[in-house]
Amino acid sequence: MTSPAESAASAARYPSTYAPAPGHRFNIGDRVRVKPRFPPGHRRTPLYIRGKTGTIERICGAFPNPEELAYGFDGEPKKVLYRVRFSQRDVWAAYQGPDRDIIEMEIYEHWLEPMGSVPGFGDAKPGLTPV
Repeated sequence: MTSPAESAASAARYPSTYAPAPGHRFNIGDRVRVKPRFPPGHRRTPLYIRGKTGTIERICGAFPNPEELAYGFDGEPKKVLYRVRFSQRDVWAAYQGPDRDIIEMEIYEHWLEPMGSVPGFGDAKPGLTPV
């Protein structure tokens, strides 16, 4: 296992290859919810993660929208891509593994909303879905 000091030293030696993301809406550590939308057509956000809550782990950059590219459009304007960390227990209702188990997923900004804007969530326990 790598220590925090070793990780920091490695990051300094090998800078991230992630692209810039000017005007990003969320910051590392922000709690977000994946919008529970189900539009028709090709969507990059998996069904099982929609409506789940997680934490922004990193800002990956701004890229052409793959949901537009799939239909032959240019994907502009670019969308900010984030890596979001979810507790496995919050994603899978019957998950029996350790509490520390996580899943990380890269999700575009237009699929995310801040926890504070979700009716019924406020300071609710992460992973609870309002009824």
